Amino acid sequence: MPSPTTPISIHHPLTRRQLGSWSASTIVTTAGFSPWTLAQGKPPEEGLDYAKLDKLVATEAPKGKVEVVEFFWYHCPHCYRFEPTLQAWLKKLPHHVHFRRVHVAFRPDFVFDQKLFYTLEAMGKVEQMHSRVFAAIHAEKLDLGSREKIIEWAAKQGIDKTKFSDIYDSFAIGSKATRATQLQTAYNVSGVPALGIAGQFYTDGAMAQSMERALQITDYLIATQRKK
Repeated sequence: MPSPTTPISIHHPLTRRQLGSWSASTIVTTAGFSPWTLAQGKPPEEGLDYAKLDKLVATEAPKGKVEVVEFFWYHCPHCYRFEPTLQAWLKKLPHHVHFRRVHVAFRPDFVFDQKLFYTLEAMGKVEQMHSRVFAAIHAEKLDLGSREKIIEWAAKQGIDKTKFSDIYDSFAIGSKATRATQLQTAYNVSGVPALGIAGQFYTDGAMAQSMERALQITDYLIATQRKK
């Protein structure tokens, strides 16, 4: 087990094992992604580059569309660094792909972030605020590790404090957080960022060797599902 000051390569996800002894404030990442392209004529290999789930997971994709799920955590430095690459990929997403984000909760303290995301989603503010949350935590080094600090930060962003706190504390948001954790378990998510495809495939930076490659593998799996 490396020490908390040992850099973690951004090519790999933040794993549950690492979370056992590391806190968000002590994790150090290395900058940049290494380019990778699929070897010509050699498709990704099941069990090596991606996993096929033993049990099909229900999706929210409309009929005729392939669902892609990004599993993430706001305090994860790898997720923060992956976001620009993901955004570039999303801009080229074909109409037959249904994309959604799922905030994980490997530990009880993750639920604060989890409820923040689903509150923003309920208020229709994810597109506006998602990158701001990442920047606040990783660039501005703000402490958003509690309900109170999250609500105060949201108010400073111009969001109605009372409305935000009411939604944040609501049963509906608690239920969404619970379902997100259940989906994380169903996909056997071992670290973040990670990707679930079509309710039956899973890949992450550790399996794919980088998150850029994970997106290329995702493109491949989307294409195979479209053929079916």
